[in-house]
Amino acid sequence: MYAIIETGGKQVKVTEGQEVYIEKVDVAEGETVTFDQVILVGGDETKVGTPTVEGATVTGKVEKHGRGKKTIVYKFKAKKNYRRKQGHRQPYTKVVIDKINA
Repeated sequence: MYAIIETGGKQVKVTEGQEVYIEKVDVAEGETVTFDQVILVGGDETKVGTPTVEGATVTGKVEKHGRGKKTIVYKFKAKKNYRRKQGHRQPYTKVVIDKINA
């Protein structure tokens, strides 16, 4: 069984026991998090939501919080002596999916 959930403005396909990296959620490490924005539940019988599946939830355990690899943002204008270099590290949350309730 699998599900497609929406979190952090993105859609993520998840299965039970899978580790997923999502946009940072404000839940402490070791706590459980429930996703109620379930767009699709697949398996023996596929349920497609309009826009979400009624009564379907996905629960998971927050394993850790962290920051991704550094991305360099470099601005440059030719012949104008304009150069700006800036780095960015996107925060994430690692979640282990426990159960898909459909």
